Amino acid sequence: MKTFLSEDFLLQTETAKRLYFDFAKDMPVIDYHNHLPPDEIAANKQFSTITEAWLKGDHYKWRAMRANGVNEDLITGGADDFTKFKMWAETVPYTMRNPLYHWTHMELKKPFGITETLNGNNAAKIYEACNAQLPKLSTQTLLQQFNVDTLCTTDDPADPLDHHIAIRKQGFKVKVLPTFRPDKAMAVEDPAAFNAYMQKLGAAAGIEIKNYQTLLDALKKRHDYFHENGGRLSDHGLNYFVYADFTETALEEAFRDVAAGKKVTDEIATMFKAATLHHICTWNHEKGWVQQFHAGAIRNNNSRLLKRLGADAGVDSIGDWPMAEAMSRFFDRLDQNNQLAKTVVYNLNPAHNEVYATMVGNFQDGSVAGKMQFGSGWWFLDQKDGMEKQMNALSNMGLLSRFVGMLTDSRSFLSFPRHEYFRRILCNLIGNDVENGELPGDIPWLGKMVQDICYNNAKAYFNF
Repeated sequence: MKTFLSEDFLLQTETAKRLYFDFAKDMPVIDYHNHLPPDEIAANKQFSTITEAWLKGDHYKWRAMRANGVNEDLITGGADDFTKFKMWAETVPYTMRNPLYHWTHMELKKPFGITETLNGNNAAKIYEACNAQLPKLSTQTLLQQFNVDTLCTTDDPADPLDHHIAIRKQGFKVKVLPTFRPDKAMAVEDPAAFNAYMQKLGAAAGIEIKNYQTLLDALKKRHDYFHENGGRLSDHGLNYFVYADFTETALEEAFRDVAAGKKVTDEIATMFKAATLHHICTWNHEKGWVQQFHAGAIRNNNSRLLKRLGADAGVDSIGDWPMAEAMSRFFDRLDQNNQLAKTVVYNLNPAHNEVYATMVGNFQDGSVAGKMQFGSGWWFLDQKDGMEKQMNALSNMGLLSRFVGMLTDSRSFLSFPRHEYFRRILCNLIGNDVENGELPGDIPWLGKMVQDICYNNAKAYFNF
């Protein structure tokens, strides 16, 4: 019987171990999509407790505690930090076979050096042991300890990017770059929120947004500003891919209706989103950016918790909308005019893995190796089973060797062991094929392939 979380964790064969320890383990990290707060990096924030660093904002853990019968007041409410930590510690043994069990203990092992499995009985001891180390584990120190080369935050177009500018002026060794996330500029289904956002966006751009064209002008000006400040990616959160024919007249009419507070039809909202997204994608191509599409989440299902906690409360799940036709037509319209930028698509419904993997293959054009990427397992799929299924679909339908690898998609500075998790799973997948005689034992080539997926492909692809 193997020991839990040993040095050979997840590595089932000698080839897998060799690929991981000789090639993957020490590669730098490019975390090209996360939700880390840039203000905390700029301030080199120190956390007061492990609860603040580890549990605050982590809706993965919140979901598990709710499922374990923990009262909401002890999760997101007014309970003190130790009580919240103890509630998590008591939940951890019940998370066995959930990826949280692996992540929890990997994150205690690195950076804290704690190898004891967490439970209610040792909660106080581990709480104090982690807290004792926090003074030397600031946000910037953690990024360096985890060997992060570059990370890309997720930022609203109206964001002044002051914190990114401050980080750059500090000369911090880790590149911290903004990502253009314009979802609110297309959310016409809520006229009041949309109109309030138009005021904010207009103020940031120095443009009075009074019609659809001035909305595009404001977005374009902010897109340019992000580029000037190191931005090289856009990111788009979609329930499902959108496509519709549109005219300038129809878009202006839709804008007028929403500006007047009128609720538009689903068809008009789809047209508005598809048109605005199309324009942004042409700017991405013009500047040589990479665009990312996260599709398939059905969000804010629990209205009671949404009202209490707001969005990202841990009440989202996998959606089951059709994806293929709209995705095809959306990319094809851009491709027809040679305006399709490098693109990463992330799938949330595992039933659609092969749909995504085959769709990106339709729009590879020979200009860039792996121009169209089937992105890594996302959200509910960023665990062992989900990663393996995503990589198997990509291998069967495309080129795993050109894959740009893993990201954390996280709000926690302690979540970078997920890159180690991914690398171990990748090396085990390839190692098993070698040991089964399904791949040649060409270690130098396989080692290069592993290093490319872990780091080199992303470095070349994103061109930071």
